[in-house]
Amino acid sequence: MVLLSAPLWLRSRLSDRFWRVQEVLKYARLWITRIEAASLEHGLKYSAFISNLFKTQVELNRKVIADLAIYEPKTFKSLAALAQRRRQEGFLAALGDGKEPEGVFSRIVQHY
Repeated sequence: MVLLSAPLWLRSRLSDRFWRVQEVLKYARLWITRIEAASLEHGLKYSAFISNLFKTQVELNRKVIADLAIYEPKTFKSLAALAQRRRQEGFLAALGDGKEPEGVFSRIVQHY
């Protein structure tokens, strides 16, 4: 009779594809964590950074952006500035001419 420990038993019960997917997800979480830390240094949250890069049609995947954050901080800084500028343009477009219609209240006062 062969006795297996709990981790070995679990590993034997799940398919190899499951473990390959888990490995990919582990790296994806690592890339997201690196991008989040670098974007917070430049004053942007991760979600705002990624969505504004998407809106400016920057087609870099998360692995490349994470590598830029580590090995090319000046390039990442320019990407963060691009996302920040797109964010400000979006706020200004939402405000229109700066005058709100009657009965509409906004929490956005002024963004620089």
